[in-house]
Amino acid sequence: MIGQLLEEIAGIGRDPGTGGYNRFTYDEADTQLREWFADTAGAKGLEVHADRNGNLWAVRGPGPWIATGSHLDSVPNGGAFDGPLGIASAFAALDLMEPTVDVAVVAFAEEEGARFGVPCLGSRLLTGKVDAAQARQLVDHGGTTLAEAMARAGHDPDQIGTDPDWLAGISFFLELHIEQGRGLVDLGAPLGLGESIWPHGRWRLEFPGQADHAGTTRMEDRDDAVVRFARTVLAVSDGLSGSSSRATFGRLQVEPNGTNAIPSRVIAWLDARAQDEGNLAKIIDSLPDGSSVANESFSPAVAFDTTLSDQVSALLGHPPPLPTAAGHDAGVLASHVPTGMIFVRNPTGVSHSPAEWADPDDCQAGVVALAKVLSSL
Repeated sequence: MIGQLLEEIAGIGRDPGTGGYNRFTYDEADTQLREWFADTAGAKGLEVHADRNGNLWAVRGPGPWIATGSHLDSVPNGGAFDGPLGIASAFAALDLMEPTVDVAVVAFAEEEGARFGVPCLGSRLLTGKVDAAQARQLVDHGGTTLAEAMARAGHDPDQIGTDPDWLAGISFFLELHIEQGRGLVDLGAPLGLGESIWPHGRWRLEFPGQADHAGTTRMEDRDDAVVRFARTVLAVSDGLSGSSSRATFGRLQVEPNGTNAIPSRVIAWLDARAQDEGNLAKIIDSLPDGSSVANESFSPAVAFDTTLSDQVSALLGHPPPLPTAAGHDAGVLASHVPTGMIFVRNPTGVSHSPAEWADPDDCQAGVVALAKVLSSL
């Protein structure tokens, strides 16, 4: 049952104070989750492999495989369902399927980009959407590079990059995921069918200033980097008032980061999303002067495979189609293999938070739907 599988990992990486999860790629929690993945797959008779990019594959049969899965990492203080629900549901669905079906369950690495900054890094490397040499030099908050972290975890960072052999083994990919919003609650439906993903990206901004004493420097004499940053946040927020586009400054670094020191530099990361690339470009073009801007990742608009979506929709009794502004590994794979998504209702509408939740009956409905689709296709 899906509930038992989720319960097995419920304590891994959980903050006892907040109830949120801190599961970052190649850390201790990630290692434990990978062990759980391998043990669960082995108990179901699947062979487990790690590809050159740190993605985990549990396969049955020689392929080509009908593939499903998601990710195991989290955002800082994230929820229990974002990612793991898709993998636990895939394992649970196997119990409802004939053992003759060639299937692959995939756990993609660094989907959230919480440690090394680039979302869907495992699937981007697999498909060649990220340069391997640049990826090896990605750095986490503590100064550890991706190459160093991979080596410590037993992977060879020199081998990362496009992996056509694994891609060629996928006949189609279907990702089950908790809904990250309230669309299904308002529609009164336990499941939804992914229709499209908004274009989105991450930009790194640097705001210069001049360090000085907080007590002796007059306000009119200051060059405060945080003030520059704050003006930008307000300008972007005010500019998007009434718009469907979204912009978030959720991470920043302040130097020298002293309570009684005027900031000399702020580094901030902008997450921007819009219904189309034109409106996304408007967000970046509207950034006021006073900062340097560098794009760190970009995901174009995705429309999921129409033929596959029509088949899935018919099999599941035509659940409501849902566009989403959240990024997923399924979106990265979509330009390489037929890809689709099934969403499970989230009654809170909250995600990337300990408040994220899904009803056990809805989760089981997702398992049954996933098994039906994988068996039929």
